[in-house]
Amino acid sequence: MAEHNDLGQAGEDAAVEYLKEHNYTIRHRNWRKGNLELDIVAAKDDELVVIEVKTRKSTLFSLPQEAVNAQKIRRTVIAADTYMKFFGIDSPVRFDIISVVGDAGNFKIEHIKEAFYPPIW
Repeated sequence: MAEHNDLGQAGEDAAVEYLKEHNYTIRHRNWRKGNLELDIVAAKDDELVVIEVKTRKSTLFSLPQEAVNAQKIRRTVIAADTYMKFFGIDSPVRFDIISVVGDAGNFKIEHIKEAFYPPIW
């Protein structure tokens, strides 16, 4: 596996541990349906929480969350809608980003709740 893939996997693992420590129930990781994917789907307080995880070694060039552009938001919302229909979920949904910066074992985690809302098409 390429080094950036290893870093991304370690960042996602750290994000899952962070969420568990904050009483989130992890429903799925890397859920896929066709070409749609959700990094983490969790639940807390009767709310479905869709979490996009972005991991970087440093913030020298940009913040990890800046990689979540309009196209990524659109694809994530479509994937979340598909997920909810597939599992018959009828509850509020929230879209978060977890920014992970550093090296495995020494990450700085920032949880951005309600990072974006579904766009109006």
